[in-house]
Amino acid sequence: MNLRDQDEIVDAELVEDGELVRAAPAVRPLVDEHTVLMPGEEIPTSDDPRTTYTERDLYVSEETAKALKEAEEEGSPQRKTAMDLFKAWCAEQGRVAKPCTTATYTEYGRHLMSRGLKVTTIRHYMSLIRTSMPPGKKPDNSLFLLLLAQYRKKNKRALRRKEAFPITLPYLVPMMEKAEADDRPIGWRDSAMLAFGYRFLGRSIEDVDLDLEDLMILDNMVTVWLAEDKTHKGEEQTLYLHDREDLCLVFRMRRWVNYLAEQGITTGPVFREVKRNGIVASSETRAKTATKRGDYLRPQTVNERVKLWFAKAGLKTDGRPVSSHSLRAGGATDLGMNGATDEELEEAGRWKKGSRIPRERYVRPAKDTSKDPFKRVPMYDPETKTQS
Repeated sequence: MNLRDQDEIVDAELVEDGELVRAAPAVRPLVDEHTVLMPGEEIPTSDDPRTTYTERDLYVSEETAKALKEAEEEGSPQRKTAMDLFKAWCAEQGRVAKPCTTATYTEYGRHLMSRGLKVTTIRHYMSLIRTSMPPGKKPDNSLFLLLLAQYRKKNKRALRRKEAFPITLPYLVPMMEKAEADDRPIGWRDSAMLAFGYRFLGRSIEDVDLDLEDLMILDNMVTVWLAEDKTHKGEEQTLYLHDREDLCLVFRMRRWVNYLAEQGITTGPVFREVKRNGIVASSETRAKTATKRGDYLRPQTVNERVKLWFAKAGLKTDGRPVSSHSLRAGGATDLGMNGATDEELEEAGRWKKGSRIPRERYVRPAKDTSKDPFKRVPMYDPETKTQS
């Protein structure tokens, strides 16, 4: 020890053994830049030293909280269905649904496989569930994908897609005529919905979400303004649906829209509920029975009406099911079978550029059914016992 050490004086209080206690660190909020708290929630805390946020940084207003809740409730119907089923399963299993753990996510994926669902269906549902989780809390999907790859190898039937029967013009025209046969308002609505669905090449949710303000009915076409669609998020479009004599799109749409105008309806959804007396259901009536969709029809309604008029017209399929998607499939099939280019198909159905769906799902199967290499083989004549 040197002199300098000897001269150093330490000012301290003497304590008995065991009385020296480490000071507890100040409690800090357990938050980061992704934390969002609703009004009334307490700030989570931890002993870990982190940046201290104030309530100003963490809370959203009552208005924003309400808007977020509405946005969650009115999200994609498919996402809601997937999450509702997942939450119900989690409740049965005593697991937390949101945010879920990787183990729960993987176990649910195996549960879907045990039901023998299609690979595409399982993958789609699991993707919707994963993206529904809060930011930064999505489960790891690597184990699920490992199980799915094994399931794919062992279940060849699970690879088959359930394709809708294409309602091409030879099927569509009799359906529209049957709907109009009684000359009733609900038939006017349905025939307009059928003609529009075929020519618009729309998905059923796009048909029923369409507003009168988005349409212009001209003498030779119907123009449609879209804020966005499934493959064009945030990209507005104006579509020009040219009419043709066999479809009578302008006549059928104008008759229905004029009927709405006679009842004072000039804004809001194009396709609406029609009561048995022919009057369009009021917003007050719809509010009692359609608490989520309001004046807008459910996509399932289009599905039900397509099936109804297909059956009423006495039409038969080749075994594939009839659904609302049959209108989109029918329009694409008619285009593809009559020389439409890939680019024209993509534009008409608003598929992504370079999409293989229209060509592989609608055009190629239709063309394949007409191909028969055995036509080259001469017919066998049993009388001459020769081929000619």
